[in-house]
Amino acid sequence: MRLKLVAVAVAALAPVVAMLVYNEVALRHQRNEEVRASAAQAARQASSEVERIIEGLHALLVAVSAMPSVRHLDGQACNDALKSVVESIPNIRTIFVAGLDGHPICGSMAFPQGVMFSDRDYFRQTLETKDFVVGTYTQSRLSDRPVLPLAMPLMEGDTIKAIVISGIRLDWLQNRITERGIAPGNAVTIADAKGVIIAHVPSPEQFVGTILVEEYQRLIHAEQPDVIETTGRDGTARILGYRPIALPSNPLYVSAGFSKTEVFAPIDRATLMNTLAIIGGALFAFVAAIFIGNRFILIPISRIADVMESWRSGQTTARTGMTGPDELGLVGATFDRLLDELEERRRQNQQAEEERSLLVRELAHRVKNGFTLVQAIARQTFSRSDPERYGSFAERLAALAGTYDLILSREGSASPIRDILSAALRAHVASQAERIHLDGPDVVLPADTALPLSLVIHELATNATKYGSLGSENGTVSIEWKHEDGRVLLLWTEAGGPPVSTPTKKGFGSVLIERAFPSKAQARSRADYRSEGLVFQLIFSIAEPVAKGEVDPLSPDVKHTSQT
Repeated sequence: MRLKLVAVAVAALAPVVAMLVYNEVALRHQRNEEVRASAAQAARQASSEVERIIEGLHALLVAVSAMPSVRHLDGQACNDALKSVVESIPNIRTIFVAGLDGHPICGSMAFPQGVMFSDRDYFRQTLETKDFVVGTYTQSRLSDRPVLPLAMPLMEGDTIKAIVISGIRLDWLQNRITERGIAPGNAVTIADAKGVIIAHVPSPEQFVGTILVEEYQRLIHAEQPDVIETTGRDGTARILGYRPIALPSNPLYVSAGFSKTEVFAPIDRATLMNTLAIIGGALFAFVAAIFIGNRFILIPISRIADVMESWRSGQTTARTGMTGPDELGLVGATFDRLLDELEERRRQNQQAEEERSLLVRELAHRVKNGFTLVQAIARQTFSRSDPERYGSFAERLAALAGTYDLILSREGSASPIRDILSAALRAHVASQAERIHLDGPDVVLPADTALPLSLVIHELATNATKYGSLGSENGTVSIEWKHEDGRVLLLWTEAGGPPVSTPTKKGFGSVLIERAFPSKAQARSRADYRSEGLVFQLIFSIAEPVAKGEVDPLSPDVKHTSQT
């Protein structure tokens, strides 16, 4: 019952849990979409800022190319002009002009002896494209610090006259990205065309100058921007928005990653609180179910069960004493009324049984008085004239009185079948016991079978005395029985008496033989009226009832008759 009550509590909580789970899933999905959009927006903003920086430096190089001292490659004048330009622009370290052979011509600072730039990728690419070029992560030969080189051809008509070169300071770019600020757990990455990281927030010292892992290499030159979920080298799971290199407007790879732990932290806290609330509610519901079940269901049911058990053990005064408007209270009150009615019926039945016992004892007393009166009349009539015959008559009369006393008083109890048969026949052959032959195993019959068998045998003996073998001087009766599988098969055989014939009508004796046994005994009988004497077969059960369909030793269509 407690499990059923807990099941009810679980069933009551199930819709709430399902609703919370649905809201949780929907909220997480919504938050995930919001974060993906934010990641894409952050990557777009970072990429736009990098584009503005590079576009500004592009314009600067265009302006420098237009300066007369630069166009005419006037050494000292070019040096002075470029030096003044660099002093006013903090994001670059130097600007210089290199010839087509890679040797510097003029610049904002003095050049080391023998330095040249013809082997640089950006230098060769500028010569090939004749266009503005953004290089890759490079260790500057002038400042010995990492820069992002920028190069632009100095054209004279369609011919490249020289190349104007500068470079973005990566420490300045890193500070610019860091100043923008990011939330804890988030990350911004800028990388060149070779996948070398030129700026990273946070922990630039760990990432700048290193190459993107293989997982991100494919993103550098992807066809279009996108948002993915990934785990960085620091072990943080992020939702990453990225923008690949798309020349000429977007020369660098930019990505912005949002930490899933941080962005889902409010939802995780709400989920934890909801989970704790559900667990608390479930525990409260279970405790309430158990308490309420014990108080209002289990205790009343146990009280009713205890009263039933007490009633079975003989305590007929036990009652639940339950009242109240609730259903179990009504059941208890109704049960008490039922017990009151049963007790009243038991009392009435007991009273009726006492009255019946009194009547039976009175009847037995009157029968005994009748037999005593008959015996007294017989004694007064011929005890002196024929003492021997009177003695035989008196013995038979006493045996008959004893048999009737057993029948009327119902004192029969479990006893051997031989004793039952002897008691029932004693009245008919009191002085000629040799005329009756008993043969069979020792079988003890219960009281509800012993008395019916006594009645049947007494009726058969009465019929045999009136019409059959016991009514003649030389007649005999043989009674044989067998016991198999909880059933008794009894055979009554008469011999030496007058010829018998099948009766034409059924008397009270026949009805008695048919109805004497209780239904659970499944009694069957058959009478065979042979010329030499009656043969009567009787079968009855003294154990479990015979299963339906078992072979009956007697014919199922037998009619039970007697000569009474």
